[in-house]
Amino acid sequence: MTALTSLPASLQTVLLLVASNVFMTLAWYGHLKNLADKPWWAAALVSWGIALAEYLLQVPANRIGFQQAGLSVAQLKIMQEVITLLVFVPFAVVYLRQPMRLDFLWAALCLVGAVYFVFRGG
Repeated sequence: MTALTSLPASLQTVLLLVASNVFMTLAWYGHLKNLADKPWWAAALVSWGIALAEYLLQVPANRIGFQQAGLSVAQLKIMQEVITLLVFVPFAVVYLRQPMRLDFLWAALCLVGAVYFVFRGG
């Protein structure tokens, strides 16, 4: 963790949020491929265990972003949504073998607008 703390607080926030989102995407959607033949409650328990790792990264990410990087709660939330899409699309296409859709581009463009408005300082 010392290598991480030598980075600027905003970069620490982004890296921790990316890592947490990888775990959360796996927790939310990985069971669709890996545990499809298991009862829903077994998938829920496994997902809950994976989600714990997500929280262990997400909570410090938001604290660092808010307390040290000076990001607002709205900025942290929009940043998380952008990261979610950046993690989810490759996961869906590569791991779950979902087709790439033009809707992913439109969603990304909407998020670009959200980023603009939440970070414009107005």
